[in-house]
Amino acid sequence: MTAVRDHIPGIKGGAILARRFIRHEEGDVKKSIILAMGAMVFLAGCGLAGDDSAKVPVKPKWPGPPYHIAFETKAAKPNPAGVTIPSITYKGNPEALEKRATLVVRFDASGATKKDGPMANKMIMAPVDITDPAGALPAEYMDAADQGLARIFGAYGVKGKVKLMVAIDRSSLTPQASDAEVENKRLSDWMPIEVVFKNPHKG
Repeated sequence: MTAVRDHIPGIKGGAILARRFIRHEEGDVKKSIILAMGAMVFLAGCGLAGDDSAKVPVKPKWPGPPYHIAFETKAAKPNPAGVTIPSITYKGNPEALEKRATLVVRFDASGATKKDGPMANKMIMAPVDITDPAGALPAEYMDAADQGLARIFGAYGVKGKVKLMVAIDRSSLTPQASDAEVENKRLSDWMPIEVVFKNPHKG
């Protein structure tokens, strides 16, 4: 028994053409999907490159604390008090300038020979004007710092080399400020230096 379609003229050839058409359509769909996936990968790659560039850190306009300080490179004239801190220069952030500041000097008193009770580890100066964006602490101010430090070293029986750390703080720093207050009001980084103390007052 034969199927009805076998008696319809041209049905066999039509079926073959239909199958070819379907395969051709499937091939076009596959090509379209592959091209679309390729475009997505390309776009994704561009996006990742953009993300990497966005992660590059932006350099701050003014790095670090509001003020940068440094010691003068030329040799300082010895102070008759017996100890000499080199002149200190400063440069301030134009967007965070102060009118006045306080010099803080930390020192290592481990070499003290007179330990009659609690010992201080820092000297806090009175405030001084720093109205210019950049400059140096006044010579008379540094002279007063030398004399104050010499009195402390003399009282503690300190001799020879002493390690110091200096920084400038806000003028609101109290004379008997704790280490925590000094850190909270600090305007610059700490600058280390080693000085020599020669007590001019023997005995």
